[in-house]
Amino acid sequence: MIEVSSKGNFKGTRAYLERIKNRELFKHFEQYGRMGVAALRSATPVDSGLTAQSWDYRVIRNHRWPGIEWFNTNVDDNGTPVAVLIQYSHATGTGGWIQGRDYINPAMRPIFDQIVDELREKVNG
Repeated sequence: MIEVSSKGNFKGTRAYLERIKNRELFKHFEQYGRMGVAALRSATPVDSGLTAQSWDYRVIRNHRWPGIEWFNTNVDDNGTPVAVLIQYSHATGTGGWIQGRDYINPAMRPIFDQIVDELREKVNG
């Protein structure tokens, strides 16, 4: 036999579920998703421009771990995202070496800082 008991109320839990239900959280995720894409597009080194234009995002609507995922759809013949090859070093097909260039982290840091500031403000009232 299983028995469950509780004390107190579920006021905080209900408020959280209402915010999720009303998509308040996801509205902000959409805004930050678009901001991240714009920052990544402007920071991506340009050769043909394809990699810069291939940034996108999706909002993860999981009730336990909601979030934002940024990704780049421009891939090489091996299926590796070209944005990753630019960010980190990679070998060329002719035996050469291309040094990586950290452009993703500096572009996204202000976005992440804004998200943290907003969440801190909401949590602290």
